[in-house]
Amino acid sequence: MLAAAAGVATLLSATAPVLAQTSDPRIVIMERAAWDALNTGQARNAAEIFRQALASDPNNAQLHFGAATAAYADRRDEDAKSELDRALSIEPRHVGAQQLMGNVLRRKGDLLGAIRVYEALLRDVPGDTKLKAALERWQREFDLSLRQHQTFGGNFAVSFEGPAEEALAVKAVDSLNRALDRICAVLNTYPTRTIPVVLYTTEQFKDITRAPSWAAGAYDGTIRVPMRGALDEDKELDRVLAHEFTHSLVRTLAKSEIPTWLNEGLATALETNDLNWAEEDVRQAKPVSLAALRQSFGKYSGAQAKLAYATSALAVRRMVQDAGGIAVANLIRDLGDGADFDAAFVRRIQRSFDDFQATAP
Repeated sequence: MLAAAAGVATLLSATAPVLAQTSDPRIVIMERAAWDALNTGQARNAAEIFRQALASDPNNAQLHFGAATAAYADRRDEDAKSELDRALSIEPRHVGAQQLMGNVLRRKGDLLGAIRVYEALLRDVPGDTKLKAALERWQREFDLSLRQHQTFGGNFAVSFEGPAEEALAVKAVDSLNRALDRICAVLNTYPTRTIPVVLYTTEQFKDITRAPSWAAGAYDGTIRVPMRGALDEDKELDRVLAHEFTHSLVRTLAKSEIPTWLNEGLATALETNDLNWAEEDVRQAKPVSLAALRQSFGKYSGAQAKLAYATSALAVRRMVQDAGGIAVANLIRDLGDGADFDAAFVRRIQRSFDDFQATAP
């Protein structure tokens, strides 16, 4: 249910006040503008400003760190790592760059590498309780991964802790393969790699994902699902896994971040064929603008999140009905490649975004 943001906002609040050491006032102004853009969710604008600043001052570690932060916020993890490698080659003990490197490595699936980065970082800043807590959480996640078993099926590798969960893991593989057949046919898009899936206890899920209490699952490159009682019901298991699988397809389509309402709306619209609950929620509530739903839903309360998902799902369902699933998939590709949103929307959905919103039922 939640495409994980992986702590971007926390990283920004911790690092944004630090500015590059430079005698050029123009660089200072540009960097402030870039951090301001990041704090308002404009990662691509920030990336361009940092790029221009680096053209004038290419050996400035703080500017490379800023560029890495913008890339990380836009989910361009390879670009983020490249910028961090450069920053740390210039300033090996740059705390912000080390911290972000740990997060980048974890999101790329290199949990042991992330742990080693944080272990080294804590030797320099041993009193940082937040870093210590994150390291301990990652170590628990790594220890759990060593105890887990795996079952494979089609494009999926499902990890689970022990024999008691094996039947659920087999059921999850079957559910995911059904979701793949159905959803890939709509979008004409298929996985390009094996998708890792991890089944957790409720406590493990909360500890490892830090997801809000209302989240039924999470995706951050790995599909993560808590094995609470509801997942013993086949319909609920199918719904949650189909939702998270759709997020994995979006990651296949888009090289960088797309608006949350489009990502979550597609996952919710395709999780089942029944959106009656969404229609009822939207009918009873004050309308929500899609423009207000561009950022992560993780900040919302349960009721607010439900309305955000409902609004997004109905919008995306209408896009699929009007233009087709392939057009929506192509829109996501365009946006992931950095296309202007309004121009891409007109090209793929065959109407302006403003007109689409104005004519919502």
